[in-house]
Amino acid sequence: MLQGGYQSVLEAQTREEFRGEVIRFAHNLGFSTVSATAIQDQTLGSAHFECVDNVPNSFTERFEDVSQWHVDPVAQHCKRSSVPLVWDQDTYARSGLGAKWEEQAAYGFKTGLAVALHMPEGRHFFVGVDRDSELPKGSTLTRMVADLQLFAVYAQESAWRLLMPEPISTAQGLSTRLTPRELECLRWTMEGKTAWEVGAILSITERTAVLHLNNAMRKLDCASKHQAVLKALRLGLIR
Repeated sequence: MLQGGYQSVLEAQTREEFRGEVIRFAHNLGFSTVSATAIQDQTLGSAHFECVDNVPNSFTERFEDVSQWHVDPVAQHCKRSSVPLVWDQDTYARSGLGAKWEEQAAYGFKTGLAVALHMPEGRHFFVGVDRDSELPKGSTLTRMVADLQLFAVYAQESAWRLLMPEPISTAQGLSTRLTPRELECLRWTMEGKTAWEVGAILSITERTAVLHLNNAMRKLDCASKHQAVLKALRLGLIR
């Protein structure tokens, strides 16, 4: 069953087909949720990235909150290492983030596996699968990790073809449409600051900070400030 998944994801022809194959493989492996992210490093420390996932709608905004990625132990491990990670509550507790685990556990993110591929020319590919039940032990878990590693190798081939890159002209057009103040508000939001804190930092009122964020959301065609930050990062407008 899993072997067929390798070939199917390689033959995906659209982004939605690719997403469907990624989700199907995760389910066959025994996991309810999955995310697959392609990242292309750019100049000046910025990066362009695209993600497909099946995160519950009620958890999407929190999942896409970029400020959380800077502290999340799973994300930080994948950023630094190609060694597969088996994570659970203890992983977060050791990082002093037990409360974060409790929050995400309510949405089914209790334990999981994460694999990162770091390739030449600044390309990276991350795959994470999650579930709310305990993982098996011994050879069964070893097989799961090996299956996910092999799947990542196949999936990244399709990811570069179907997800990357977004046209540069699009990014340039949006860059000219967003004002410097709107970009500043997005940058501080990326760091986890509230609208009140952004206002204090930029010496403007909270209401004005909210106005700038709302304008940025509208121009980027996003429903939340976290989605706007995510899209701005993908387009290289902020870093």
